[in-house]
Amino acid sequence: MPTLFMPTLVMPTLFKSQTLSCHRDSSRALGPKRSILAARYAVALILGANLLVSTASAQDAGDESSTVIYAADYFDQWQPITAQDMLDRIPGQGAAGGPSSGPSSIPGNPETGGRGLGGGGGNQVLINGKRIAGKNNSTSEQLDRIPATQVREFQIIRGTSGDLDVRGSGQIVNVILTEAIASNSISYEASIDRYQDQSFRPGGTFSLSGQRGGLDYLFAARSQPRYNVSIGDEYSILGDFSMNDLVLETRTRDQMENEVSMNLGYEISDSSSLRINALYADRDDPTDVERYTTNLRVTPNSLLSEREEIPSQRDNWEIGGDYELNLGNGQRFKLLAIANQDNRDSARERFLLLDEGTEEKNLYLGINNVTEEQIVRGSFTTSLFDTQSIEFGIERAQTSLDSALTLGGIVENGTPSAAVGGLVPQAVSNANSSVEEIRYEPFAIHNWTLTPTLSLETTLLYESSEITQSGDSSNQRDFSFVKPKVDLRFNPSTNLQLRGSIEKIVNQLSFADFVAVNDETDNDTNTLEGNTDLRQQWQWRYVFNGEYRLPNDLGVLNAEVFYAQHEDVIDRLDSSRSEDSLQSVNGNIGDGIEMGVNLSASVRATPLGMPNLLVTTSLNVQDSEVTDPHLGVKRRFQNYQRGRFTLFFRHDIPDLRMNWGMQYFDRIDGGMFRYDVDDIEFNVGEPRVNLFAEYRNQRGTTYRFDAGALTDGSQCRRRTRFIGRTTADILEEIEYRCTTTGIELSLRVNGTF
Repeated sequence: MPTLFMPTLVMPTLFKSQTLSCHRDSSRALGPKRSILAARYAVALILGANLLVSTASAQDAGDESSTVIYAADYFDQWQPITAQDMLDRIPGQGAAGGPSSGPSSIPGNPETGGRGLGGGGGNQVLINGKRIAGKNNSTSEQLDRIPATQVREFQIIRGTSGDLDVRGSGQIVNVILTEAIASNSISYEASIDRYQDQSFRPGGTFSLSGQRGGLDYLFAARSQPRYNVSIGDEYSILGDFSMNDLVLETRTRDQMENEVSMNLGYEISDSSSLRINALYADRDDPTDVERYTTNLRVTPNSLLSEREEIPSQRDNWEIGGDYELNLGNGQRFKLLAIANQDNRDSARERFLLLDEGTEEKNLYLGINNVTEEQIVRGSFTTSLFDTQSIEFGIERAQTSLDSALTLGGIVENGTPSAAVGGLVPQAVSNANSSVEEIRYEPFAIHNWTLTPTLSLETTLLYESSEITQSGDSSNQRDFSFVKPKVDLRFNPSTNLQLRGSIEKIVNQLSFADFVAVNDETDNDTNTLEGNTDLRQQWQWRYVFNGEYRLPNDLGVLNAEVFYAQHEDVIDRLDSSRSEDSLQSVNGNIGDGIEMGVNLSASVRATPLGMPNLLVTTSLNVQDSEVTDPHLGVKRRFQNYQRGRFTLFFRHDIPDLRMNWGMQYFDRIDGGMFRYDVDDIEFNVGEPRVNLFAEYRNQRGTTYRFDAGALTDGSQCRRRTRFIGRTTADILEEIEYRCTTTGIELSLRVNGTF
């Protein structure tokens, strides 16, 4: 059995009615599940086994360090090819991920993407103590392109420090590269994927990385399919519970993504450095839809056949630069700038197939969106005392969206136009709009090492923004927020860390909520209006986290509880202008609360004699509450997941130069509702299971086979429609729909030379 190298610990230096009540029931109506029992069993098994081991072999509690270092030779027995291969072998990191430690997935959550750079959150990845000066050209993608031979060590930084390039993170993974005088490495990957309809799609990635004196470089080109086939089955019943219709829909998305990127780093002198990053991507994304609707209200049943063509083109580019100057005595100046643009152009054309073999176009919907963003961020860091540092800075971000939507249909006595595919143009509210936000955010971050085992990070940000909308709708509004945060970390031993934080989070608005958009979820509704009076949703968030690192590199256990008070929650709001035409928009519906628990364990099966088996599992249980504006009842946030359970394992067999593993994903169903002015939706989903196996030959070439979606994996929705508003409680129709994508198989060959 190969010997496992041990990581070391050091201090960081870088860095109402029966009908309605039936459909408000939060229990699952589309089939029983046992994910909660499975989650409890798995977590209890792992925690119990490893706590027994930990009591027998606890490390010395006298070491007061908070950073764990994995040197390059720790990974030698697994013969990794890339930096990502190495990270996957670290408990609590890699593909399985670490503890949540960030806000949950709620509408407008800044941690799920948004404008500006933000202040971190969750776990972050740095390379040589620096983050990428980009948003689309991300650090995590770089790890797949950096050869393992260029990695000197990984630092898992659990503390806070003024030397770090990101703040307020749960943990930071810092990848330290070697300092070779001159080196070059070429990495490649060839792939072929097979999908549910027996289609095969090839892809590949090529990258060149190296060093020349003070210059580090990485050039990469990628061409990957994003092909997808989904089959949807839907049946519906009327308000008197008689059968209405059956719908079979096949949606084929044949996307090919081509991308080139560049990352350059240059050490100008011992005290200054410059990094430049660039990316360009082009996506051809056509989608074809076939839909067959059987009318069960007539005898014999009649069949309606439709098809849709949805050609789509998208391209985006990004360029970023990052300059750093160390002035000595703990003083540092940083300047970062990013510019990006995203262009999307698509059309949706629907055709009715007639009996005589001809077809008739009855819908045209064209969308063109251009989003641009420019960000400049400057900061100055200085040491106050030996144990304190402070960073002052300001960030300016300018973001804009130019949106145009055209709608055509069949209208008697109307004049057709080529601009809407030869159909008759129809008016859409707020169809052509430009939205621009200019935001300034001065900030101050204070780091204080109170004792060798206790550190405090205090952040104060002031956000001032102006949002202007022009075109079909005109509006201008100013916003300002003070956003404090306190992050306290205590390390009573080398194994245990306790973290607590209080933070005010202002969720970033989605510009798509300001303008008219295509409604892809409802064939009976082509467009959704925008809301020019939308305000930011914000929250006070309280988090407490405990992490225990098992001795002898057995793994990591993590537990977290959180509570949040939300203001101006964004959800569907009635915007109807008349009783004959009910409409809704995303709007602010009031205040709400959110709470939950996150548990995770990433452990090696060493007590079972299998040190190369790494098992990672996580369980999230959460809840929320807000007052529904339509019914006046207490309910959860829209489409809010009650929780999620994941289980991953990776088993390395070094003697055979292979490894294999499994990924299991499941969510706790019964709570995902979406309430609207005239309908209520309820969503559930079956678990997903993926398997993989890898073999590496003596020349270092890796062959990887993936089998995805091995279980049914259906995602199901029940939509209850009402005549008039939901408050009238007059049932019109209930739709039951399930969608599945089928098994996905892929073979990948990669290596370096």
